[in-house]
Amino acid sequence: MLPVVRTCPYQPPAEHVRLRESEPVARVTLPSGSSVWALSRLEDIRTMLTDPRFSSDRQHPGFPQFFSGQRPTGKFGRSLIGMDPPEHGPARRAVVGEFTVRRMAALRPRIQQIVDEHIDAMLAGPRPADLVQALSLPIPSLVICELLGVPYADHEFFQRYSGQLLSRTASTEQRTTAIVELRSYLQDLVARRQEAPGDDLISRQIAQATERGDRTADDVVNLGFLLLVAGHETTANMISLGVMTLLDHPAQLAAMVADQSITPLAVEELLRYFTIAEFATSRVAKENIEIGGVLIRAGEGVIALGTAANRDPAAFVNGDDLDLSRGARHHVAFGFGAHQCLGQNLARMELQIVFDTLFRRIPGLRLAGSVDALPFKDDAVVYGLYDLPVTWDAPAE
Repeated sequence: MLPVVRTCPYQPPAEHVRLRESEPVARVTLPSGSSVWALSRLEDIRTMLTDPRFSSDRQHPGFPQFFSGQRPTGKFGRSLIGMDPPEHGPARRAVVGEFTVRRMAALRPRIQQIVDEHIDAMLAGPRPADLVQALSLPIPSLVICELLGVPYADHEFFQRYSGQLLSRTASTEQRTTAIVELRSYLQDLVARRQEAPGDDLISRQIAQATERGDRTADDVVNLGFLLLVAGHETTANMISLGVMTLLDHPAQLAAMVADQSITPLAVEELLRYFTIAEFATSRVAKENIEIGGVLIRAGEGVIALGTAANRDPAAFVNGDDLDLSRGARHHVAFGFGAHQCLGQNLARMELQIVFDTLFRRIPGLRLAGSVDALPFKDDAVVYGLYDLPVTWDAPAE
């Protein structure tokens, strides 16, 4: 059975590395009991993610199901990440303009303000502090709420059900409840925005759908669902893991603090190094396809072992080493091809602002304990930390 839990936060599971080195296209059994193909080399994964003969349809009976009860039901509609051509292209183009580099740059002052306000609050509070609750979770949650037009006062509600939905140990009933609650919330929000539009993504998507007549309110709900869940969980976990890693590598942190031009490279390296949402790049073959010299038959599921691929020695020299100056952007931490993460520009910017601001304002920040004692999210679909105790010498400013 393929292991999916990391025994060391800084390394992929040993079996994933073994597969990459000796059987890069391998038949494996998932914890659900289903048998799929596992790809572990970067070139094969990028090939798979750009080949239209592989489907993203999560309702397909052959689509990889990691845990029992994980497969979505048709009654909830299809999200953007589960669409194939020709449906996917127009749906993605309808929203991709919300995440351009230019639009993200316009958000930078507000994100900087949010980061500063939360650091102010952390400095005014007790030590040690839990960085997850003080910074990692609230910052991306507030950013995605403002972007979508979701009241931040409701953050505890959607964080609770997002966590339940992304838990590997959640039952079918718990997963279904989470979907129903989140969708009901967003259906109500979309209905309110139809009556009273605001300056937010959901309102603009409603207006666009009305003008073009090619989408329904339910399509906007599905999009909001995807962005709300993915928009805070992934970035929050990368903030926590990034801060932990930088504090645990003081020489590299010092170099980054001394020269902020390194920060974008550091963000890229940390994304590659952890690959926290690696199984989002699963697919199912629509016809017989040969990849890596192995025949994959129609209807067979395929998973990408992203943590192993993003350490592939054929693509990354000394890939197991953390090198904040590496600057390699050809990793698959954001996926690849037509389904590459919509919010990657936003995530990169949030991470850069948080790291630069946090270590500038609290130069004496340090872990309040050892990395070995930290509670990692081994039971979650998106890897991260449940809490991250930190402390510092007062006053910081």
